[in-house]
Amino acid sequence: MIATTLGWGRNALLWILCLGVALASWRFMVGGVEATMGFVAYHAQMRPIAFFAHVVLAPVALALVPFQLWQGLRQRRPVIHRAIGRTYGIAILISGAGGLWLAITTEAGLVAALGFGLLAMSWLGTTMWGISLAMRGDRAAHRRWMIRSIALTLAAVTLRIYIPLSMALDIPFPTAYPAIAWLCWVPNLVVAEIILRWPKARRLAIA
Repeated sequence: MIATTLGWGRNALLWILCLGVALASWRFMVGGVEATMGFVAYHAQMRPIAFFAHVVLAPVALALVPFQLWQGLRQRRPVIHRAIGRTYGIAILISGAGGLWLAITTEAGLVAALGFGLLAMSWLGTTMWGISLAMRGDRAAHRRWMIRSIALTLAAVTLRIYIPLSMALDIPFPTAYPAIAWLCWVPNLVVAEIILRWPKARRLAIA
């Protein structure tokens, strides 16, 4: 009973965070880039294709995460699951490529560039490899790699936790941002590996 309740609560939190952050990420469509994303607005002016590819499509991938983790949909509607998976993969392919270029050209310094650059490459790599495994019919390996992909997709959520947290702690943005470039995804990937490698953690994750 307790495990079931915790499972429902965890799933509800996942849906709220993924859909909420995805919708909030598109706020620039209403308020404009300068007003809503001022600290990266220079990217929109200097490299608009990469910028808008990233900020438009990364939220699509994030919004699809709960659907891809929905076990009932995967088991009862595999055609829909595969269609959503293709959309997820295309969104990451385009957004990740844009994100990699933004990382390379960032004005936030080398540490931030390396952090976000490795995130983009890892995001692209885990996702494309996971999809290729599905195409080969290796479902078990496919699921393992897509868990890693999803952990990296959720960097969009942890990023938006750390930025306001650093502001609340009065940490200067030039100091906080390079650290957040790593903190937003490395711990996520560590948790994913724990879930994948330890059976007890895996049982708790899918309860």
